Amino acid sequence: MSENKTVRFIVSRQDEPQASPYEESFDVTYKTNMNVISALMEIRRNPVNANGEKTTPPQWEMGCLEEVCGACSMVINGKPQQACTALVDQLEQPVRLEPMRTFPVVRDLAVDRSRMFDALKQVKAWIPIDGTYDLGPGPRMAESKRQWAYELSKCMTCGVCLEACPNVNDKSDFIGPFAFSQVELKNAHPTGEMNKAERLNSFMEEGGIQGCGNSQNCVQSCPKGIPLTTSIAAINRQSNIQAFKNFFGDRD
Repeated sequence: MSENKTVRFIVSRQDEPQASPYEESFDVTYKTNMNVISALMEIRRNPVNANGEKTTPPQWEMGCLEEVCGACSMVINGKPQQACTALVDQLEQPVRLEPMRTFPVVRDLAVDRSRMFDALKQVKAWIPIDGTYDLGPGPRMAESKRQWAYELSKCMTCGVCLEACPNVNDKSDFIGPFAFSQVELKNAHPTGEMNKAERLNSFMEEGGIQGCGNSQNCVQSCPKGIPLTTSIAAINRQSNIQAFKNFFGDRD
């Protein structure tokens, strides 16, 4: 592209959560290595649409701008992904930007991902530690196990796997693929293992393991390459074992 070339962006707009969505087009001067976020920032500096009309700048979320925080997730040309790493040169034009419809739209491209954090609460995806006194050094993990755990810890709660999953919709209470890796990570921790049964029992409740249809869209769409389907299989196996323990009266 030449320096005078413009790129057209078709942005889905929504003025408030209950409002009807509509589209608005913007032409942005192309720059080398431009990503979607830099294009949106250009629109924000000069919010004039493709018809030459002054308008309000589109709203979106962003944080780290290096694919770590997960805040800038949106649907770009029909694919849920991170806007900070979506390079214009690699996108079919015009570039169409939409919010992730799995989540309630706050405004324009910004969505409310509260359901993800509610899911983490449901499955107790944390390691409870009494911080009122010094517990001393924690147990060590084998290096091979630590490296495997690090891959699971890359989750940004970005919401892309939920947007890609056909089992996450308004007719289902499935918590989503990301929670499985988070529980597997906490269950594998030497300290977190003491609450393993409690976490697994939560997966046997509504919205848990039975909600997964094994479409495998999640593992294909995850921007961090987290082995989500491997985690789902592992939690399924662990939950079955826990179910037997529950049946025979051993819930520890």
